[in-house]
Amino acid sequence: MKIEQIYTGCLAQGAYYIESEGEVAIIDPLREVKPYLNRSNADNAKIKYIFETHFHADFVSGHVTLAKETGASIVYGPNANPSFDAIIAEDGQEFKLGKITIVALHTPGHTMESTTYLLRDKNGRDHAIFSGDTLFLGDVGRPDLAQKAAHMTQEQLAETLFDSLRTKIMTLADDVIVYPAHGAGSACGKNMMKETVDTLGNQKKVNYALRADMTKEEFVKEVTEGLLPPPEYFPLNVKMNKEGYDDIKDVLKRGTRPLSPEAFEAAANETGAVVLDVRNENDFAKGHIPRSIFIGLDGSFAPWVGALIADVEQPILLVAPKGREEEVVTRLSRVGFDNTLGFLEGGFEAWKKSAMEYDTVASFPAAEIKQILTEKDTPVFDVRKESEFLSEHVENAENTPLDFINDHISQFPSEGTFYLHCAGGYRSMITASILKSRGIHNLIDVAGGFGAIKEAGVPVSDYVCPSTL
Repeated sequence: MKIEQIYTGCLAQGAYYIESEGEVAIIDPLREVKPYLNRSNADNAKIKYIFETHFHADFVSGHVTLAKETGASIVYGPNANPSFDAIIAEDGQEFKLGKITIVALHTPGHTMESTTYLLRDKNGRDHAIFSGDTLFLGDVGRPDLAQKAAHMTQEQLAETLFDSLRTKIMTLADDVIVYPAHGAGSACGKNMMKETVDTLGNQKKVNYALRADMTKEEFVKEVTEGLLPPPEYFPLNVKMNKEGYDDIKDVLKRGTRPLSPEAFEAAANETGAVVLDVRNENDFAKGHIPRSIFIGLDGSFAPWVGALIADVEQPILLVAPKGREEEVVTRLSRVGFDNTLGFLEGGFEAWKKSAMEYDTVASFPAAEIKQILTEKDTPVFDVRKESEFLSEHVENAENTPLDFINDHISQFPSEGTFYLHCAGGYRSMITASILKSRGIHNLIDVAGGFGAIKEAGVPVSDYVCPSTL
């Protein structure tokens, strides 16, 4: 028996490859299926099942394409209603894979079709659970995403999740291994650990939601408390996962079309495409196409695209580092953004050589503008999350989190210079690009973010440990 976790850091997502006696099961695959095909070919094995723990909201799964490529059966748990052929498992239904068995345990609560898959070894002993978004390490799945589809309140879903955990999962042995669908950084939970594998016994000790003496009322209160609104693209990803989508090969072919600066400009004007610049923030600051949006490829790229562009049908044109165009299109497709129309051939340097108009972002190291940042009447906008801001911040700063930037646009002054910063420079440059695309140009980015600000000796608030907030 072989179990391999295939973890994608950008999405904080874990897919799983399970092989026994030449038969393979894939759990919650990503959109691009080549890695799974390569693994099964290397093992001289055949993919037999594709298990989906639920209809994912934060990414588009590769189940449809993988089934088409391999002939494998897609398996969902009870209550699932996909538009394509799939096995809708009954609670407790067993699936043989070589010498091992995978059992579908219906664990509704995160969504009503949510299912945990229990793996039993060749001796029939419970070995591991693939818990999807039902159970994370340190947390459980948020119960607010399926409210509309399930016609239930988040409190009712939380009550259902409480029952699922206590009747289906906490009854299992402590040495059972927990393989969740997500880790720290995912928007599907709020308090996940950085580790990606643990034992159920340890989770019973450290996971607040698995306290043995917890009442249902306490569980509902703690699980629903402090939930931020989900990103707008989540329902669109659910729709794609339920109804199907274009083959990744077609998406890549369409999205990696090279365009000259002239053709690029014409395409932007004709289609209303968003020009998405995915280079490093420092390169973007030095020069970029006017009104383009910066979301750097080497940060939390896909989730920020989903949160800020939101509409998966939105046409996109790319400005990317040379040789990484296919990577960008692939990562966009993971969160449902399939309408990439091409990329700027030769990159931004080709744009400049063509004598096209370009813009810049004023960005200065904190040490150079320390005195200005120290003055009480200097307008400083901190675009970190509220929890980060409350923990520690520049004394005279306002908190305008990037996650909800559209709610804060009116707070930025139309006249006079103001200053932007985040933790390290990535999010503040995204903010700067969005503001400039709206015609707000009277800004200065603080390079290096809050870390550089503290190092420069700018007065900040007393530190408060985030866990006490």
